[in-house]
Amino acid sequence: MLFLRRQLLRTLSFAFGSTFVVGRNQLATAAQTAVEPKSSPAPAGAAVRDGVAGGTEIEKVTGIGGFFFRAKDPKALALWYEQHLGILPIPTSYGGTVWQQEAGSTAFAPFPETSKYFGDPQKVWMLNFRVRDLDKMTAQLQASGIEVKIDPQAYPNGRFARLHDPEGNPIELWQPKG
Repeated sequence: MLFLRRQLLRTLSFAFGSTFVVGRNQLATAAQTAVEPKSSPAPAGAAVRDGVAGGTEIEKVTGIGGFFFRAKDPKALALWYEQHLGILPIPTSYGGTVWQQEAGSTAFAPFPETSKYFGDPQKVWMLNFRVRDLDKMTAQLQASGIEVKIDPQAYPNGRFARLHDPEGNPIELWQPKG
C-alpha cells in the first residue's frame, strides 16, 4: 500500500508541479529538461504505465511537438488562434518563427467515448491551454465578443474556464495553482 501511495504522490507531483514528494528545484529541472525526477527503482512487476517494462526503463516522448487537426477554414481559424490566444501558426518556411510554449505540466487523458466533458458529442478532442492569469485572459476574450464560462469552483490544481473556437471546437483554459 505504501508503494502505491508513493507512486501516486510522485505522479501527481510531476504532473501538477507541486511538492508532494520532490523538492521544487528537482521539479523545475525536470520541467525544463522534460525528464521526470529520479526516484528509487520500481519493484519487480511494476506496470508499463510507470515508465518501466520488465524492469527496464522505456524510452518516453519528451513533449508534444504539434497539434494537427482538420478545419473548415484553416487560414481563418489559425488567424483566430493567433489574434485571441497568441498562438502563432506554423511558419511557411523552415526558418520562420514557431510558437513556443512555456515549460509546465501537460495532461494526456483519453476519455470514454460517451463523456460529456467536451460538450458536443461530435467533438472528439479538446485543447487545454495553461494561462498565467485566468481573469485577464477571460476579460480579453470577452472584450473581443467571445463567450467564456469560468468554472466558479477552485480546484486543488487551479482554476478553469471554457470557450469554443469559431468552428465550435472546445477549449479549456487552466490557471495552475501557485
